[in-house]
Amino acid sequence: MTGDVYDRYVVGAGERPRYSQLLHANFVGLGPGRDEFVRQLIEAAGQVTDDELTRLLADDWRSKITAAWLIGVGRRAGFRQRIGELLLESQYVYAGQGYCYALARLGTTADAAILATYLDRYLRRLDARYDQEWALAALRRVDAGLGQRYATQFTWPGGPWHAWAAANRVEREDGRDLLVFAWSLIDDAERG
Repeated sequence: MTGDVYDRYVVGAGERPRYSQLLHANFVGLGPGRDEFVRQLIEAAGQVTDDELTRLLADDWRSKITAAWLIGVGRRAGFRQRIGELLLESQYVYAGQGYCYALARLGTTADAAILATYLDRYLRRLDARYDQEWALAALRRVDAGLGQRYATQFTWPGGPWHAWAAANRVEREDGRDLLVFAWSLIDDAERG
């Protein structure tokens, strides 16, 4: 996709393309520019239309990750099913990070079910390192919001998470603290 929608939302107005700052939650490392990036992201989430989000979700991974973050920031629950389908398909590298954020942000039992289905499927794939860490962090966030413990079905000693983590040389949930911090920046900025 090229043109105005791509330029406005995927590239954005910052020094670096918006998608590259959303990738791996890189915006956390922007230093003094971080607050401005978050403000612009929140603003974009309020401006993007459902039609534009649909178009972005049909494009490349850059568009998909950006659309998913915008969906999450804007709490666009109408995209839950599509985000869930895309996450479970896992066809595009990096885009799953955005899908996990969106589901964590929506934060309902339906979102927990999608994340649990993903983890059930992809933690069995010991040879594949996709978005398992993001999905577990997202499920833990949903758990915290709902006062539930859906993640424990994967994290009990010797359980699926531990087997997958051992096979992929993940000593702990490497990105969890970063993700929690990144997501809280957006929450805090909205509260003002």
